[in-house]
Amino acid sequence: MASSTVTSAQPERPPRPNLAFRRLRGKRSPAEFAAAVRRAAREIGERVSCDARYVGRVEAGEIRCPNYAYERVFLHMFPGRTLTDLGFAPRSSVRGRQARTTGESRGAGEPYETYDAQDVRDTQDLYETHDNNEESDVLRRAFMTSGATVAAASLGPLGLALDAAAAGRPTRRAGTGEAGALEEAVRRIRLLDDRHGADGLYRRAAAPLRTAYALLDAGASRQATADRLYTGAGELAISVGWLAHDSGRFDDARSHYAEALATARMNGDAGLEAHAFCNMAFLARDAGRPREAVRAAQAAQRAARPLGSDRLMSLLALREAGGWAGLADRVGCEQALARAQAFYGRGPSDTDPEWMSFYGEAELEGLEAQCWSTLGDWPRAARHARRAADLQDPHFTRNLALYSAELADDLARGGRPDEAAGAGMRVLDLLGEVQSSRIHTMLAGTARVLLPHRRSPSVSTFLDRHGALPRPA
Repeated sequence: MASSTVTSAQPERPPRPNLAFRRLRGKRSPAEFAAAVRRAAREIGERVSCDARYVGRVEAGEIRCPNYAYERVFLHMFPGRTLTDLGFAPRSSVRGRQARTTGESRGAGEPYETYDAQDVRDTQDLYETHDNNEESDVLRRAFMTSGATVAAASLGPLGLALDAAAAGRPTRRAGTGEAGALEEAVRRIRLLDDRHGADGLYRRAAAPLRTAYALLDAGASRQATADRLYTGAGELAISVGWLAHDSGRFDDARSHYAEALATARMNGDAGLEAHAFCNMAFLARDAGRPREAVRAAQAAQRAARPLGSDRLMSLLALREAGGWAGLADRVGCEQALARAQAFYGRGPSDTDPEWMSFYGEAELEGLEAQCWSTLGDWPRAARHARRAADLQDPHFTRNLALYSAELADDLARGGRPDEAAGAGMRVLDLLGEVQSSRIHTMLAGTARVLLPHRRSPSVSTFLDRHGALPRPA
């Protein structure tokens, strides 16, 4: 367990509140303003996980300069203004080694993330200091210097942290910089998966996961930081597990999810426990263990109930519905689907976990489509899959391809081959951007169902183009 003892150091000057930003928020609550930030991000193709807590940290002056994604969003929201007009400090004054005024070890500058010490600091950790040592710098840089625009490149530098472990150097205690960088690594992996799929990411993501647990083993300088590290490491284990899951490596996924669950229980983190059980239920369904899926989803709901998030309870009810569908229990499935719809209808709240940013009406429709497909109700499944594809934000390419693949399969099995071929062609158009074994497997199943209809020109075109695809490794 991490010690809460901190080396004595001269505290730095408290941050100045950002009054300009507070004025721009106006009469909106922090949660309402955060929702407006997320909407503005979607308008320009960005994805930020803004919540009321982030808005509060900006207004308190804890975030002196936002990272580039937030900068683009804020400037889109307030055209004609500069970061300085919004109350932020000039970027040159808060980044890089030349700008240091304390003994903290900061990450090297790079084009996509800017981390001042206060960008990643909880209020209760405001005066925490870190030793300026080589190991801390290596670990920090491992999480902070991964900023490329393509999936394969962006995770590569995270492996730098393994060099220190291989050299056998002693690891110093982690601070809020490492905790914040770990949290950002989780966000980046999720974003890249949304845009590109899992196949190209999984092997690269294993290295930062090992680094995260090395940070845990090293301990932290404060208990609040240790808690963030435990949660961050657990969330990263779930993200890496999902990459394994989506690329068909079920045994690896099961191991990562179990590691996340153990981390949650060691730290008494109900939110992380609910997330781990949620993904375990999804994996069990896909692996052909529907009864385990039901039990895992029910365990997730028990863990999540005190958290107060209706959207989380909605998703977990859908996980349970998937298990009941796998057991061919239509009544149980319909009851769980009704609960999912009821919880979803209560709307979002500040208690919704950050990782649930993917869960909207499109995902709800897509998961319901999968339930009806499992039960063999192809027309109903196709209706929900079509709605999911229509509702999906086109920036999230992987999910758009997934829902379209579900639609193609439901139409094919429902006796509508020409429509199925059209939906399949839309999936093929997206495969240049998406690498997902799950989607390739679904499309291959659709192609087999359509083979008897090859005389149809549209089906023949689809089958020929699908047959020319390179086989997934």
